[in-house]
Amino acid sequence: MPVSFRAVLEAGGPSFMPTQIIVVPDAAWQALGGKTTKRVVATLNGHAERLGLLPRESGGRYLMLRKELCQRLGVAIGQAIDLSLAPDPNPDYVDLPDELAEALAAWPEAEAGFLAHSGAMRRAIARKVADAKRPDTRARYAVELAERLARGSHPFRAGS
Repeated sequence: MPVSFRAVLEAGGPSFMPTQIIVVPDAAWQALGGKTTKRVVATLNGHAERLGLLPRESGGRYLMLRKELCQRLGVAIGQAIDLSLAPDPNPDYVDLPDELAEALAAWPEAEAGFLAHSGAMRRAIARKVADAKRPDTRARYAVELAERLARGSHPFRAGS
């Protein structure tokens, strides 16, 4: 059952990665299942997005919003957002960019290496490709990552 509330977009996130966050009220994340719920489907100003329900150092949970998502939603730090959260029914789902999907489909060893990683690592691999602005860069990243995955190497360490 979804939980709805209104929150203000704040500056925050891990110190190594300043970003935009929404602090989730305690009652909301507890109603979603408490500490057992790691991923949610968040509807932000009417737009659905799969997000991680991340722990705060001081306790509680928050959502981290990418700059691109905030721009798409038309929101900035200090503005209020209407949102609804529900536990993600498929928390390991990864939306693959076309270039990566094609590279993995063409290389069974790479696909097996990709599937051997956790959902969080698979999302990071997909994001690396999807975040590239130019099509040739996305294709190059997809091939490089597929090669590393096929060899059983770490996807983000060229020498491993």
